[in-house]
Amino acid sequence: MFEKIPEDIERIAKLIVESAYAVHKNLGPGLLEKIYEICFCHELNKRGLKYKRQIDIPIVYDNLTFDEGLRLDVLVEDKIICEIKAVDLVNPVWEAQILSHLKLTGKRLGFLINFNVVNIGNGIKRYIR
Repeated sequence: MFEKIPEDIERIAKLIVESAYAVHKNLGPGLLEKIYEICFCHELNKRGLKYKRQIDIPIVYDNLTFDEGLRLDVLVEDKIICEIKAVDLVNPVWEAQILSHLKLTGKRLGFLINFNVVNIGNGIKRYIR
């Protein structure tokens, strides 16, 4: 059984979802992923959240550290991973990817946000490790 997500992380998660809704409301579907990512980060900033974009995360394997391991789209408050997409169909590999990212970084919560949908509620998937 999973441990409950702490309230401070749930508060951040709520603001992440609000940010995604605001971007989608203003831009709608059909744009490039990079545009959504920039605007999403702007919305996070407006809500007082710290974030890092396109960050490389080293991988430790067999007691060795490899610097060219992972690249995360957006890491919010150093706690929540957000992978940004603008695609017609979500590839199941991306779902596995975000779960792997959570495991390898030791984070508990992540979002896969696909802005190329009519209803953004259908484009936001939450993952817990």
